[in-house]
Amino acid sequence: MKEGYTLITGASKGIGLELTKIFAKNHHNLILVARSKDVLIKLKDNLTKEYNIKIEVIVADLTIHNVATEIYQKTKELGCRVDYLINNAGFGDYGEFLDSSMIKNHNMVHINIISLIDLCYLYAKDMKAYDFGKIMNVASIASFIPGPLMATYYATKSFVLSFSEALSKELKTAKVTVTALCPGTTKTNFFDVASANDSNLLKNLKPASPQKVAKYGYKKMMQNKVVAIYGFNNRLMIFATRFAPRRLIRYIAYKIQSKRK
Repeated sequence: MKEGYTLITGASKGIGLELTKIFAKNHHNLILVARSKDVLIKLKDNLTKEYNIKIEVIVADLTIHNVATEIYQKTKELGCRVDYLINNAGFGDYGEFLDSSMIKNHNMVHINIISLIDLCYLYAKDMKAYDFGKIMNVASIASFIPGPLMATYYATKSFVLSFSEALSKELKTAKVTVTALCPGTTKTNFFDVASANDSNLLKNLKPASPQKVAKYGYKKMMQNKVVAIYGFNNRLMIFATRFAPRRLIRYIAYKIQSKRK
């Protein structure tokens, strides 16, 4: 019988790093996926010494076509059975859509959507065969509203939420759960990548620590929660959008994210 593992993408920083620490503390063997080899190796060494667990490292760029399949094949070669899949890797871009890079948009869609559904497809098949498994897809409060000035990113997160909810229903009889974790803004380097530090977004929404978001996500995943929205204010905001005209939502979203004049 193969040993069970938790596979975490984007494991080198932010929410992914904090989830890695939480799973390690709870004595899960780990498969850590990210682009930063040195960071992953150091993380592996530290967690192995502290928790005496098995950790495999896979250096991969999930913006590249077919990398999800390569990751899956690698875990098979290593003899790892993935019982927990954490799809955390992703990025956003800030600015007018027509001023953005087409290549960057394609890469964003690939890592936020294509690689995520590929990994779900490959590992959920195994989980269904084992009659056990848990999947967490990191979505966002952006999943619930349109995002002027981050149009592609918000759209990808809407997909993640819808896909996760549908997949959770399809896999229910197989005893495989799917959780969409929906944090708000977090104190990570995401906004460095998104070039959004000069926007009003972080000034209007108080960022949560990735530690708190990860702890919440882990708890809700273990409770088989399908949609897990972090933070009371975020839940209240999402509830309010159900009753507001879409035109008003678009206007408010744009105002929040617009740059200071």
